[in-house]
Amino acid sequence: MTRDPRTPRSGARPPGGLGPLGRRLFAAFAVVALASVALLTIAALVGTDRGISSARQEARQSVAAQVATAAADAFRTAGDWASADLSTARSVAEAADAVLTVRDTDGKMIFGGSGVEREPGMSSSGPGHGRGAGSGPSTSTPVVVDGSTVGSVRVVFPAGSGSTGRSVAWGWVTAAAAGAVALALVVSWFVTRRLTFPVVRVAATARALAAGDRTARTQIDAPGELGDLARAFDAMADNVAHTEQTRHRLAADVAHELRTPLASLQAGLEELRDGYVDASVVRLVSLHDQALRLSRIVGDLGELAEAESARLSLHLAEVDLAALAGAAVAEREAELRSAGLTVHSAPGPTALLVRADGDRLHQALGNLLSNAARHCRPGDTVTVTTSATPFEALVEVADSGPGIPAEELPHVFDRLWRGTRARAGGGSGIGLAVVKELVTAHGGTVTADSGPDGGTRLTLRLPRVAPHGSRHLPGPGVVPRRPGKYP
Repeated sequence: MTRDPRTPRSGARPPGGLGPLGRRLFAAFAVVALASVALLTIAALVGTDRGISSARQEARQSVAAQVATAAADAFRTAGDWASADLSTARSVAEAADAVLTVRDTDGKMIFGGSGVEREPGMSSSGPGHGRGAGSGPSTSTPVVVDGSTVGSVRVVFPAGSGSTGRSVAWGWVTAAAAGAVALALVVSWFVTRRLTFPVVRVAATARALAAGDRTARTQIDAPGELGDLARAFDAMADNVAHTEQTRHRLAADVAHELRTPLASLQAGLEELRDGYVDASVVRLVSLHDQALRLSRIVGDLGELAEAESARLSLHLAEVDLAALAGAAVAEREAELRSAGLTVHSAPGPTALLVRADGDRLHQALGNLLSNAARHCRPGDTVTVTTSATPFEALVEVADSGPGIPAEELPHVFDRLWRGTRARAGGGSGIGLAVVKELVTAHGGTVTADSGPDGGTRLTLRLPRVAPHGSRHLPGPGVVPRRPGKYP
């Protein structure tokens, strides 16, 4: 099985068990779950016990009331206890597995135990008490006949009555508690894995990146903040990889750009040193041109480095972009006319206020005009237009030159990049990269467009400031920048 190139080579998959963080989370979840289950189990057991006891007590009261009613009927029929037939009362008590004792109003036992009627003075420990009378819960109820109390009945239930129901209820509660504990532990383990897996994966990917694997990615699609963390980490890894590739490409491009003039200088100087050629004016001028080219490339590289660090040294103030564009045209007009170009200005609003560093923006606009002077043909026209939207200030530098092929447009602002048509015009391929860095440092954008029939339009956009000094709110489609990101 082949490895996904975007999967970390080492530590990509979390171990089968839980890590230290996972174990702590699982222990916390388990403690909470066990405490909750224990509390609910105790409450269920106590509630069940009290419910069963209450139900049994109500059942005993009901049996005692039925026995008292049967005894009252027997007394009413016979007129006295001596001749009363208490078999019905006894049957009711026996149906409840209880022992019946009947006493008159003087406390004398009339009936007890197995139904043998007591003679006066018969001991209560006589016949009828062999079934455990007095050994279990009992209930006494008066016998009332026509509103008068004629005696009382005492129903003694066997010891342990109701324990079977209590045992069944407790068994079910205990089984449910055990099942709840098992389910809580499983859910806790699952939730812990879900929470810690993205963190473990991000850590493993970070270690792989630190070890040099620039293709390592988390590739996690988790919900919520953990998913955001994984996606943000992958985006950061992509940026790191892109930056590293750009740095390598820049080093290669710089070496390539410097190699040709250096080789020419070295060869020419060695010829002069060894006496193969004379130090003629033409030869010295050629060597001087190569030195100037080297100086220009080094200067452009220094300018690019300054542009990349411009966001750290911008001196922001409210400036008029239209006035800056006019000043840049006036400064570069001689260069444009010497290249055989016709310059037109189409000024827009009189006050086009932006918050920017005037010197840096002047430098960016000058680079746009110099780019047009370098790559346009004699007789072409360059038009500089300023305009505004409710939220942006725009400067367009359009020319009628040969244009840029569609496949090269995405690369015009890359460092040291020169198109097929631009190579013939010279240049180091840094000017437009400087423009992009400076405009981006101001929170703006710069774009390039070219038509199929030629002509190029470079558009610079900056956030606009209202004349009274308050910044407009971002309009539709404009993403507001975080406060403090730029000076």
